[in-house]
Amino acid sequence: MTRVNVTDARCEALFVSDLQMSDAPDATVLADTVSAAVRRFGVRGCASRMAQEFGEHPETAADRMRWVRELVGARR
Repeated sequence: MTRVNVTDARCEALFVSDLQMSDAPDATVLADTVSAAVRRFGVRGCASRMAQEFGEHPETAADRMRWVRELVGARR
């Protein structure tokens, strides 16, 4: 059984969400967005979709992940 890192799971959920880099989400929006993505795809589904995006569009996926990590880091 693999342990899930909560921060990584949040990042993966935000990564696959519809949230855009032009949005300025507050903590409530981030929490709601994470919950919605996990309900929709599951934790493993979020990770899988994120990996697929890195494989298909690595140039944009890296920028999005940096942005997501900044959001999550700022809200801890």
